[in-house]
Amino acid sequence: MRHLALDVIRDEHQALAAMLRSMHLLVAQAQRSGQAPDFAVLRAMLFYVDEFPERLHHPKETQLLFPALRARCPELWGTLDRLEADHARGEAAVRELAHALLAYEVLGPPRRQDFVDALDRYIDGYLCHMAAEEQEVLPAAQRHLSAADWATLDTAFAANRDPLTGHAADPVFQPLFQKIVREAPAPIGLA
Repeated sequence: MRHLALDVIRDEHQALAAMLRSMHLLVAQAQRSGQAPDFAVLRAMLFYVDEFPERLHHPKETQLLFPALRARCPELWGTLDRLEADHARGEAAVRELAHALLAYEVLGPPRRQDFVDALDRYIDGYLCHMAAEEQEVLPAAQRHLSAADWATLDTAFAANRDPLTGHAADPVFQPLFQKIVREAPAPIGLA
């Protein structure tokens, strides 16, 4: 049986993975050309990661999905502990990456490699995090959660969907998404 919450989670994971890969491509293209990357676009992309996955997506997983699974799947506790710890560190991780980006922008090439290394670690960690959710957590949820659990999850995940998954953005965020789509490289943008 299909559940809206699972579709939303997977769609939002795909959007985030595309954003992360686009950040990597933007930086790699700049490195190959010997130029600095478009710092404004990278800041917009980091802002997106902070605003949507960190502030909207993760809380629904931590506050709704994970507790329901803890009640029914004690064998997942270790995985859920690790994923919740990742969520708890998420805001700090974005701030550290934003700091490394600012250092590169302000201090120039001597700080480039620090940013590139921080970005690579961030992307690798995030992709591993999402893979664990999709390979371990979501299949367990599908097997063990009740109809009442799904009703709660479906409602919560439908309440504020990521605009990069094809849903309308809050008008206040329209300039952010227009900038990213217009100026970031594929797979997230048109540049």
